[in-house]
This record gives sequence, structure tokens and C-alpha cells, in this order.
Amino acid sequence: MALQKTVTTPQGFTATNAYHRVEAVRITGKTAMQFNVYSHIDGETLPFFAEYLFDCSYDVNGENPLKQAYEYLKTQPEFTGSTDC
Repeated sequence: MALQKTVTTPQGFTATNAYHRVEAVRITGKTAMQFNVYSHIDGETLPFFAEYLFDCSYDVNGENPLKQAYEYLKTQPEFTGSTDC
């Protein structure tokens, strides 16, 4: 799973339909988790051109942590309007 969205970095690099993947999900408490997002030109290209770190709430009775991370990510300004891929 990943998200796809065109982004422009602070340095002015624009990646059309970039591939954003959640990795390293960590449960940091009974109701909290942390995860990294790595942005790639596409699903095959390495290395990543941007990295983000997010903290969000975690519902132990909810979907799996990875699914919760993607759902949270779609609510963030940087990823508003992104699509699942």
C-alpha cells in the first residue's frame, strides 16, 4: 500500500504522482503511534527524496496500525487529495 500525490519540495523539486510509503510503524503507548513516510519518484525508484515523521493516536481495537497510519496521513495538509495505490 502507498499513497500517490504530486508534491514540490522546499528546494523546488516537483515530483509528479510521487509514491509515498509508510514504514517503521511504532506503537509508542496504549493510544499512540509513530511512523515514517518516505517519498519516491515512483514505486520502483530508490532512494527516497523526502522523509517525514508523524505521531498520531492509535486505536488498539481499530484497523491494523499500518492502515491507521495511512488513514491519518490522508488527513494531513501535505497529503490532502492523495490517492491510494
